[in-house]
Amino acid sequence: MFGAVVVGFGIAGGVRIRDMLTPLQGSSAEKLAVRGFISRRRLESQQGVSQISKEEALNRSDIQVAFICTENFSHEDSVRMYLQAGKHVCVEYPMTLNYKAAVDLWNLAEEKGVILHEEHIELMSEDYRQLKREVQGNILQEGSLHFTGGVLKPGFGFLAFSGIARLTWLVDLFGELSVTAATMEEDSSKNYSKMTAQLQTADNKPLTWTEERGPGLRRTKNINFHFDSGTLTQIPSSPRGSVGLFMQDLILFSSKLTGQVTPEDLQKEKWRVLHCLQLAERVQQLCQK
Repeated sequence: MFGAVVVGFGIAGGVRIRDMLTPLQGSSAEKLAVRGFISRRRLESQQGVSQISKEEALNRSDIQVAFICTENFSHEDSVRMYLQAGKHVCVEYPMTLNYKAAVDLWNLAEEKGVILHEEHIELMSEDYRQLKREVQGNILQEGSLHFTGGVLKPGFGFLAFSGIARLTWLVDLFGELSVTAATMEEDSSKNYSKMTAQLQTADNKPLTWTEERGPGLRRTKNINFHFDSGTLTQIPSSPRGSVGLFMQDLILFSSKLTGQVTPEDLQKEKWRVLHCLQLAERVQQLCQK
Protein backbone atom coordinates (compact mmCIF):
# COMPACT_ATOMS: atom_id res chain seq x y z
CA MET A 1 0.00 0.00 0.00
CA PHE A 2 1.02 3.60 -0.69
CA GLY A 3 -0.04 6.10 1.97
CA ALA A 4 -1.10 9.44 0.50
CA VAL A 5 -1.69 13.02 1.57
CA VAL A 6 -3.93 15.43 -0.36
CA VAL A 7 -2.48 18.95 -0.42
CA GLY A 8 -5.26 21.49 -0.84
CA PHE A 9 -8.88 20.83 0.00
CA GLY A 10 -11.10 22.24 -2.72
CA ILE A 11 -13.27 20.42 -5.26
CA ALA A 12 -10.36 18.43 -6.73
CA GLY A 13 -8.92 17.61 -3.33
CA GLY A 14 -12.28 16.32 -2.16
CA VAL A 15 -12.60 14.15 -5.26
CA ARG A 16 -9.12 12.71 -4.70
CA ILE A 17 -10.04 11.72 -1.15
CA ARG A 18 -13.34 10.22 -2.28
CA ASP A 19 -11.71 8.17 -5.03
CA MET A 20 -9.02 6.79 -2.73
CA LEU A 21 -11.65 5.82 -0.17
CA THR A 22 -13.75 4.06 -2.84
CA PRO A 23 -11.31 2.89 -5.54
CA LEU A 24 -12.42 0.93 -8.58
CA GLN A 25 -12.51 -2.68 -7.51
CA GLY A 26 -9.68 -4.75 -8.93
CA SER A 27 -7.72 -1.70 -10.13
CA SER A 28 -4.27 -0.50 -9.10
CA ALA A 29 -6.00 2.41 -7.31
CA GLU A 30 -6.71 -0.04 -4.48
CA LYS A 31 -3.00 0.28 -3.62
CA LEU A 32 -3.50 3.87 -2.41
CA ALA A 33 -4.65 4.74 1.11
CA VAL A 34 -5.33 8.35 2.09
CA ARG A 35 -3.64 9.24 5.41
CA GLY A 36 -4.64 12.88 5.70
CA PHE A 37 -5.16 16.20 3.95
CA ILE A 38 -3.57 19.65 4.21
CA SER A 39 -5.44 22.94 3.97
CA ARG A 40 -4.70 26.58 4.77
CA ARG A 41 -8.07 26.62 6.54
CA ARG A 42 -8.66 24.84 9.81
CA LEU A 43 -11.21 22.13 8.98
CA GLU A 44 -12.94 19.24 10.63
CA SER A 45 -12.32 15.71 9.38
CA GLN A 46 -13.52 15.27 5.79
CA GLN A 47 -15.06 11.95 4.71
CA GLY A 48 -13.47 10.49 7.83
CA VAL A 49 -10.00 11.77 6.91
CA SER A 50 -8.13 14.07 9.31
CA GLN A 51 -6.32 17.30 8.57
CA ILE A 52 -2.57 17.11 9.19
CA SER A 53 0.29 19.60 9.03
CA LYS A 54 2.73 19.98 6.15
CA GLU A 55 5.60 19.00 8.44
CA GLU A 56 3.83 15.82 9.46
CA ALA A 57 3.12 14.88 5.84
CA LEU A 58 6.75 15.42 4.83
CA ASN A 59 8.16 13.41 7.72
CA ARG A 60 5.76 10.51 8.17
CA SER A 61 7.17 7.23 6.86
CA ASP A 62 3.68 5.87 6.14
CA ILE A 63 3.05 8.71 3.62
CA GLN A 64 4.80 7.99 0.34
CA VAL A 65 2.58 9.96 -2.06
CA ALA A 66 1.39 13.58 -2.34
CA PHE A 67 -1.52 14.83 -4.44
CA ILE A 68 -1.07 18.55 -5.18
CA CYS A 69 -4.51 20.18 -5.58
CA THR A 70 -3.70 23.85 -5.00
CA GLU A 71 -3.67 27.00 -7.15
CA ASN A 72 -1.43 26.85 -10.22
CA PHE A 73 1.08 29.43 -8.97
CA SER A 74 1.95 27.27 -5.94
CA HIS A 75 2.36 23.94 -7.78
CA GLU A 76 6.09 24.30 -8.38
CA ASP A 77 7.08 24.89 -4.76
CA SER A 78 4.79 22.15 -3.46
CA VAL A 79 6.00 19.59 -5.97
CA ARG A 80 9.63 20.38 -5.22
CA MET A 81 9.06 20.11 -1.47
CA TYR A 82 7.52 16.65 -1.65
CA LEU A 83 10.00 15.36 -4.23
CA GLN A 84 12.86 16.52 -2.00
CA ALA A 85 11.28 14.48 0.80
CA GLY A 86 11.32 11.41 -1.44
CA LYS A 87 7.56 11.32 -2.06
CA HIS A 88 5.85 10.37 -5.30
CA VAL A 89 3.81 13.31 -6.63
CA CYS A 90 0.61 13.68 -8.63
CA VAL A 91 -0.06 17.32 -9.54
CA GLU A 92 -2.87 19.02 -11.43
CA TYR A 93 -1.88 20.69 -14.68
CA PRO A 94 0.11 22.83 -15.19
CA MET A 95 2.96 21.39 -13.14
CA THR A 96 4.71 24.77 -13.24
CA LEU A 97 4.27 28.16 -14.86
CA ASN A 98 7.59 27.95 -16.71
CA TYR A 99 9.38 25.29 -18.72
CA LYS A 100 12.79 25.26 -17.03
CA ALA A 101 11.27 24.66 -13.60
CA ALA A 102 9.38 21.65 -14.95
CA VAL A 103 12.60 20.18 -16.37
CA ASP A 104 14.31 20.71 -13.01
CA LEU A 105 11.45 18.99 -11.16
CA TRP A 106 11.53 16.01 -13.51
CA ASN A 107 15.27 15.71 -13.04
CA LEU A 108 14.76 15.86 -9.27
CA ALA A 109 12.15 13.09 -9.42
CA GLU A 110 14.53 10.88 -11.39
CA GLU A 111 17.35 11.66 -8.95
CA LYS A 112 15.12 10.67 -6.02
CA GLY A 113 13.79 7.58 -7.79
CA VAL A 114 10.15 8.63 -7.47
CA ILE A 115 7.22 9.14 -9.85
CA LEU A 116 6.18 12.63 -10.98
CA HIS A 117 2.77 12.64 -12.68
CA GLU A 118 0.88 15.59 -14.16
CA GLU A 119 -2.89 15.04 -14.33
CA HIS A 120 -4.52 15.41 -17.75
CA ILE A 121 -8.08 14.17 -17.46
CA GLU A 122 -9.00 16.04 -20.67
CA LEU A 123 -7.36 13.21 -22.61
CA MET A 124 -9.59 10.63 -20.88
CA SER A 125 -13.08 11.87 -21.76
CA GLU A 126 -15.17 9.78 -24.15
CA ASP A 127 -15.73 12.83 -26.37
CA TYR A 128 -11.99 13.38 -26.77
CA ARG A 129 -11.29 9.69 -27.39
CA GLN A 130 -13.89 9.67 -30.16
CA LEU A 131 -12.41 12.87 -31.62
CA LYS A 132 -8.98 11.24 -31.66
CA ARG A 133 -10.37 8.19 -33.46
CA GLU A 134 -11.91 10.44 -36.12
CA VAL A 135 -8.69 12.43 -36.57
CA GLN A 136 -6.37 9.40 -36.83
CA GLY A 137 -5.40 8.45 -40.35
CA ASN A 138 -6.34 11.86 -41.80
CA ILE A 139 -3.75 14.31 -43.09
CA LEU A 140 -4.21 17.79 -41.61
CA GLN A 141 -4.15 20.78 -43.96
CA GLU A 142 -4.99 23.46 -41.39
CA GLY A 143 -7.02 23.76 -38.22
CA SER A 144 -8.18 25.77 -35.23
CA LEU A 145 -9.30 25.23 -31.65
CA HIS A 146 -11.10 28.12 -29.93
CA PHE A 147 -11.92 27.88 -26.22
CA THR A 148 -14.17 30.28 -24.35
CA GLY A 149 -14.85 30.40 -20.62
CA GLY A 150 -15.54 32.60 -17.64
CA VAL A 151 -13.10 34.78 -15.74
CA LEU A 152 -10.41 32.88 -13.84
CA LYS A 153 -9.60 33.58 -10.21
CA PRO A 154 -6.09 34.94 -9.46
CA GLY A 155 -3.32 32.37 -9.31
CA PHE A 156 -4.03 30.43 -12.50
CA GLY A 157 -1.20 32.02 -14.50
CA PHE A 158 -1.02 33.26 -18.08
CA LEU A 159 -3.71 31.93 -20.44
CA ALA A 160 -1.24 29.66 -22.25
CA PHE A 161 -0.64 27.82 -18.95
CA SER A 162 -4.14 27.91 -17.47
CA GLY A 163 -5.41 26.61 -20.82
CA ILE A 164 -2.73 24.01 -21.36
CA ALA A 165 -5.40 21.27 -21.53
CA ARG A 166 -6.38 22.53 -24.99
CA LEU A 167 -2.75 22.73 -26.11
CA THR A 168 -2.34 19.16 -24.87
CA TRP A 169 -5.22 18.13 -27.15
CA LEU A 170 -3.43 19.62 -30.17
CA VAL A 171 -0.09 17.98 -29.33
CA ASP A 172 -1.75 14.63 -28.65
CA LEU A 173 -3.65 14.83 -31.95
CA PHE A 174 -0.99 16.27 -34.24
CA GLY A 175 2.40 15.63 -32.61
CA GLU A 176 5.27 18.04 -32.21
CA LEU A 177 4.36 21.69 -32.75
CA SER A 178 6.15 25.02 -32.98
CA VAL A 179 4.94 28.56 -32.28
CA THR A 180 5.14 31.03 -35.15
CA ALA A 181 3.25 33.99 -33.62
CA ALA A 182 1.06 34.92 -30.66
CA THR A 183 -1.00 37.93 -29.61
CA MET A 184 -2.96 39.02 -26.55
CA GLU A 185 -6.04 41.25 -26.30
CA GLU A 186 -7.06 42.51 -22.87
CA ASP A 187 -9.65 44.85 -21.42
CA SER A 188 -9.07 44.96 -17.67
CA SER A 189 -12.13 47.19 -17.13
CA LYS A 190 -14.31 44.36 -18.45
CA ASN A 191 -12.20 41.49 -17.07
CA TYR A 192 -11.79 40.26 -20.65
CA SER A 193 -8.77 38.55 -22.24
CA LYS A 194 -8.12 36.74 -25.51
CA MET A 195 -4.92 34.94 -26.46
CA THR A 196 -4.35 33.76 -30.03
CA ALA A 197 -1.38 31.54 -30.89
CA GLN A 198 -0.31 30.53 -34.37
CA LEU A 199 1.17 27.04 -34.29
CA GLN A 200 2.72 24.82 -36.93
CA THR A 201 2.97 21.05 -37.21
CA ALA A 202 6.19 19.21 -38.04
CA ASP A 203 5.12 19.13 -41.71
CA ASN A 204 4.38 22.88 -41.73
CA LYS A 205 0.59 22.78 -41.45
CA PRO A 206 -0.93 25.78 -39.59
CA LEU A 207 -2.98 25.50 -36.40
CA THR A 208 -4.60 28.39 -34.54
CA TRP A 209 -5.18 28.06 -30.79
CA THR A 210 -7.37 30.65 -29.05
CA GLU A 211 -8.18 31.04 -25.34
CA GLU A 212 -10.87 33.64 -24.66
CA ARG A 213 -12.20 34.50 -21.21
CA GLY A 214 -14.63 37.04 -19.90
CA PRO A 215 -17.76 37.52 -17.79
CA GLY A 216 -20.70 35.53 -19.12
CA LEU A 217 -18.71 33.57 -21.70
CA ARG A 218 -20.03 30.02 -21.89
CA ARG A 219 -17.48 27.23 -21.48
CA THR A 220 -17.13 25.83 -25.01
CA LYS A 221 -14.54 24.33 -27.35
CA ASN A 222 -14.94 25.02 -31.06
CA ILE A 223 -12.83 23.12 -33.58
CA ASN A 224 -12.32 23.44 -37.31
CA PHE A 225 -9.90 20.86 -38.70
CA HIS A 226 -9.43 20.64 -42.47
CA PHE A 227 -8.03 17.32 -43.69
CA ASP A 228 -7.21 16.00 -47.14
CA SER A 229 -10.36 13.88 -46.82
CA GLY A 230 -12.81 16.46 -45.41
CA THR A 231 -13.53 18.86 -42.56
CA LEU A 232 -14.29 18.24 -38.91
CA THR A 233 -16.16 21.10 -37.20
CA GLN A 234 -17.74 19.49 -34.16
CA ILE A 235 -16.39 17.57 -31.20
CA PRO A 236 -18.28 14.27 -31.27
CA SER A 237 -20.66 13.71 -28.40
CA SER A 238 -20.26 10.36 -26.67
CA PRO A 239 -21.95 8.77 -23.65
CA ARG A 240 -20.14 9.37 -20.38
CA GLY A 241 -17.86 6.50 -19.41
CA SER A 242 -18.64 4.26 -16.46
CA VAL A 243 -15.40 5.27 -14.71
CA GLY A 244 -14.99 8.92 -13.67
CA LEU A 245 -12.16 10.97 -15.16
CA PHE A 246 -10.33 11.53 -11.86
CA MET A 247 -10.63 7.81 -11.08
CA GLN A 248 -9.10 7.02 -14.47
CA ASP A 249 -6.23 9.36 -13.66
CA LEU A 250 -5.86 7.78 -10.22
CA ILE A 251 -5.59 4.35 -11.84
CA LEU A 252 -2.96 5.61 -14.30
CA PHE A 253 -0.91 7.21 -11.52
CA SER A 254 -1.12 4.17 -9.25
CA SER A 255 -0.20 1.95 -12.22
CA LYS A 256 3.01 3.96 -12.49
CA LEU A 257 3.65 3.49 -8.77
CA THR A 258 3.26 -0.27 -9.10
CA GLY A 259 5.49 -0.54 -12.19
CA GLN A 260 2.71 -1.40 -14.64
CA VAL A 261 3.52 1.39 -17.11
CA THR A 262 6.38 0.73 -19.53
CA PRO A 263 9.46 2.99 -19.57
CA GLU A 264 8.62 3.84 -23.18
CA ASP A 265 5.14 5.07 -22.25
CA LEU A 266 6.55 7.03 -19.30
CA GLN A 267 9.05 8.70 -21.63
CA LYS A 268 6.35 9.57 -24.20
CA GLU A 269 4.23 11.17 -21.51
CA LYS A 270 7.17 13.12 -20.12
CA TRP A 271 7.96 14.43 -23.62
CA ARG A 272 4.36 15.52 -24.18
CA VAL A 273 4.09 17.32 -20.83
CA LEU A 274 7.40 19.16 -21.22
CA HIS A 275 6.75 19.99 -24.89
CA CYS A 276 3.40 21.57 -24.00
CA LEU A 277 4.96 23.62 -21.19
CA GLN A 278 7.72 24.78 -23.54
CA LEU A 279 5.13 25.84 -26.14
CA ALA A 280 3.06 27.64 -23.50
CA GLU A 281 6.10 29.57 -22.33
CA ARG A 282 6.96 30.59 -25.91
CA VAL A 283 3.38 31.79 -26.47
CA GLN A 284 3.58 33.87 -23.29
CA GLN A 285 6.90 35.39 -24.34
CA LEU A 286 5.52 36.46 -27.73
CA CYS A 287 2.33 37.86 -26.23
CA GLN A 288 4.26 39.95 -23.71
CA LYS A 289 6.75 41.44 -26.15
